Amino acid sequence: MSVDARRVPYAPLLLGGGLCTAVAAALLTLWAGGTAAEQVPGIQGPGALTTWGLPVARTVANAAAVVVIGALLLVAVLLPGGRRLDATRLRHMTWAAVAAAVWAAASAALLVFTLSDLFARPVGQVLAPDVLADFVLTDAQGRSYALMTGAGAILATTCPGIGTTRWARVALLLAVAGLLPPAFTGHSAGAGNHDAAVTSLALHLVGVAVWVGGLALLLVAAVKRDAGLDVAVRRFSPLAAWAFLAVAASGVVNAAVRLPSTADVFTSRYGLLVLLKTVALLILGGLGWWHRQRVLPTVGGGSRRPFIRLAAGELLVMAAAMGLAAALSRTPPPGAGTSALSPAEELLGFPMPPPLGDFPWTPLFTEWRFDPLFAFGTAAAALAYLAAVRKLRARGDRWPVGRTIAWMAGLVVTVLATMSGLAVYGTVMFSVHMGQHMILAMTVPILLVLGAPATLALRALPTAAKGATGPRELLLALLRSRYVKLISHPVVASVLFIASAFAVYYTSLFENLMRSHLGHTVMLVHFLAVGLLFFWVIIGVDPGPRRPPYLGRLFVLILTMPFHSWFSISVMSSTDIIGEGWWTDVGRTWGASLADDQYNGGAIAWATGDIPVLITTIILAAQWVRSDAREARRVDRRIERGDANDPLATYNAYLASLHARDRQHRAAASAQEDS
Repeated sequence: MSVDARRVPYAPLLLGGGLCTAVAAALLTLWAGGTAAEQVPGIQGPGALTTWGLPVARTVANAAAVVVIGALLLVAVLLPGGRRLDATRLRHMTWAAVAAAVWAAASAALLVFTLSDLFARPVGQVLAPDVLADFVLTDAQGRSYALMTGAGAILATTCPGIGTTRWARVALLLAVAGLLPPAFTGHSAGAGNHDAAVTSLALHLVGVAVWVGGLALLLVAAVKRDAGLDVAVRRFSPLAAWAFLAVAASGVVNAAVRLPSTADVFTSRYGLLVLLKTVALLILGGLGWWHRQRVLPTVGGGSRRPFIRLAAGELLVMAAAMGLAAALSRTPPPGAGTSALSPAEELLGFPMPPPLGDFPWTPLFTEWRFDPLFAFGTAAAALAYLAAVRKLRARGDRWPVGRTIAWMAGLVVTVLATMSGLAVYGTVMFSVHMGQHMILAMTVPILLVLGAPATLALRALPTAAKGATGPRELLLALLRSRYVKLISHPVVASVLFIASAFAVYYTSLFENLMRSHLGHTVMLVHFLAVGLLFFWVIIGVDPGPRRPPYLGRLFVLILTMPFHSWFSISVMSSTDIIGEGWWTDVGRTWGASLADDQYNGGAIAWATGDIPVLITTIILAAQWVRSDAREARRVDRRIERGDANDPLATYNAYLASLHARDRQHRAAASAQEDS
């Protein structure tokens, strides 16, 4: 069969066939399981249009979002090219715009069908503007689908006008962000363990979008005979491997959270669908391995037919898996709705932890909860760092062991702060939360910045071909960007480090963030990020757009710390309870009162702030001494070489000439006196 795209539109047929496969898999699964036909006796149902339209709209929305992300990924990351988009990449931007329009329409339909399903009313009875507006403004699912619709609409209107790689990357970030809101509603967010469930689902969605979307648009590029396909496939291969790992790991976590026992995997409808998805994932993993071993070399040699055949089969399996996922979202997990949750379980996602008791507060070390974001994030950071170190050593380059130890220690402390009892009790006690805050903002950053990850990446990543942009070039561009230059200014970094604490704790922001797992995670990541920025400016080893002198860094450190003490004292002396509504709703009945616990939190912030400052001062002094020693050795080497362009060497030569001339004058005067 010919693959001449000029005669037959094979690319739309391939994507359309994948979409039809996904829709058919979803509907067939629901029909075979009887889920679509279930209705509570005596209660009016939403009607056949909603019953069958909801899974179709969900499948179409997911598939369209995947195509959007795949097209933007191809343009912004995979295909080689300069800053301005060429004709090939502009064509893929058109694919992104068309798919985004479909995404927006399907998301809007999904919003209406979801409202009809929740209210058990036909679609015609919920289409009133005031009903839709109330659903969007007051319900989490309504807001999530409205955000997804808005993201699709924005991309559909802006993608045709994008002509540079930079704006294509911005559009890619918007597409990924638009995909995530529904992950924080529905089954995963509506029961116990929702903290792990929603995070794992979000990671699952991103992994699937990158993996499936990238492969689908690479298949389109292969059919269209686009230039640079071999480069795009080589770039996509490691990205697909990481996406596969993310999909597999997050899927295991989400299934473990939703299935009460192992027996439910084989005895429940939900478990059987999980098994089918697992089988599809294993098949896709085998096909991916075949791609890397057998097909990838043929693409570089100019033959695209093996890649097209295998990628088309892989895409159909992926489409079937996406259909199973849509059916899974309409299937209640085992035990859903059979037991009432306590107020603490509804808010926290887990039961109220036991009392801490007296020192040494043993539950802080025994009450662990798995957080997929920080678990997978730290694991990926450790593996990537070790792989880069191994690459340097394999080619004979040296990398200081101390930097590796500092990096790994920082990741270990991050895990302790986000998954140990500190994370569990940090949601029910302000004092423990403040300890968690201090560790993430003032201890972990010191260790991580001493690991010099950017320097390691710049040394390990390969340099792209002339005129091309690779990961190393992107990192360099980021480090030299005006944005990084602005936020890395010592004044800006210090203001962000201190002012963010006042902004979070002395406004309603703290309570609002605590009421959702996403908000709580964003708060923790923010504390870590501003800490990394501040300590990078003070003791960072990595290169940056500006590097203040050591005396200036010491001045910034000394000037900033009194504001931290002021914040701690203000927390201790405050009579208003920070986040009082949250602590009251959680309903902790043991331990210190809210006022005493807040006082303890301020004391912890004050006491634990001095130790990192002392350590930072010692590190800064050691770096200063080593820097002066290196400068002295450099000057000595230049003097020994007799570098004429060295001002110090020139000055020393001038002094030597004066000394020689003075000796000549003295010798002449002495000879005259003798005569």
